[in-house]
Amino acid sequence: MTLLDSLKKQTVIVADTGDIDAIAKHKPQDSTTNPSLLLKAAPQPRYRALVDEALKFAGAQPGDEAQRRSAFMEKLAVNFGCEILKIIPGRVSTEVDAAFSFDTGGTIAKARNTIDLYRKAGVDKERILIKVGTTWEGIRAAELLEREGIHCNMTLLFSFAQAVASAEAKVTLISPFVGRIYDYYLKARGVKDIPPEQDPGVESVVRIYNHYKKLDYKTQVMGASFRKTEQVMLLAGCDLLTISPDILADLEKREGELPRRLSVELAKASDATPLHLDEKAYRFLHNQDAMAVDKLSEGIRQFYADARKLEKWAADFLAKAA
Repeated sequence: MTLLDSLKKQTVIVADTGDIDAIAKHKPQDSTTNPSLLLKAAPQPRYRALVDEALKFAGAQPGDEAQRRSAFMEKLAVNFGCEILKIIPGRVSTEVDAAFSFDTGGTIAKARNTIDLYRKAGVDKERILIKVGTTWEGIRAAELLEREGIHCNMTLLFSFAQAVASAEAKVTLISPFVGRIYDYYLKARGVKDIPPEQDPGVESVVRIYNHYKKLDYKTQVMGASFRKTEQVMLLAGCDLLTISPDILADLEKREGELPRRLSVELAKASDATPLHLDEKAYRFLHNQDAMAVDKLSEGIRQFYADARKLEKWAADFLAKAA
């Protein structure tokens, strides 16, 4: 048995990539994309048909160049999502542009449009997760979307406050970013590595998981943004883990059986206690975590920048096709 086989028995495996060939190779249950991943995948010749179809769609839309460019990007993301859904049995996550991170109404409108594009492509909304940045405004948007039956995946999650507020909003899924938390503490401590058993990113997911399961929240926990295989191994038993192709390949090469690290039984024995957060309490508690404040802001900037790079690539592509 490989470590990947062992992990699949305990945890739902999600491929963290826009590379359709890599997804087909590793056979995850679910998959997730974002503008950064699409920026890497879209220019590759083997995905030209997906690009051309988005181009045709955008060209038929009313409005100015900016509106057609936006339509192109949204349809491109949906096209990749549709192709991914042909080879996985579960769900795909499609992200709302980071430009709407502090815009509840804008996030809701973009999410509805994405779901509508999938519907027109013959994909049921139950197979889609809308990725939303975990700001207060994003959480409120997700809460309203969930009431409409549109399921959400809260991304760029770094603090316990973000996790608690998301669970109280009854979102479907959260994605705590293990690797980016690890990166922050490497720099803050001035060290080259942190032993896996002391990894703050791993510890964050364990705390959130135990809190959710002890208090019977239905929101699922999906560890994300891993830097090394050992981080994944220490979270065996988590509801879901979204893993890059290189770490999936490493797990597939290693023989052995992983011990279960997270379980409902262990969570019920933890010291997790109820916590309610209104907006003031949320903002204060989140602000107390310097790492989370720094990494959330940085993450929004990075996703926004990559979306603009994808947008520029789209504009150049549209110009050439004119």
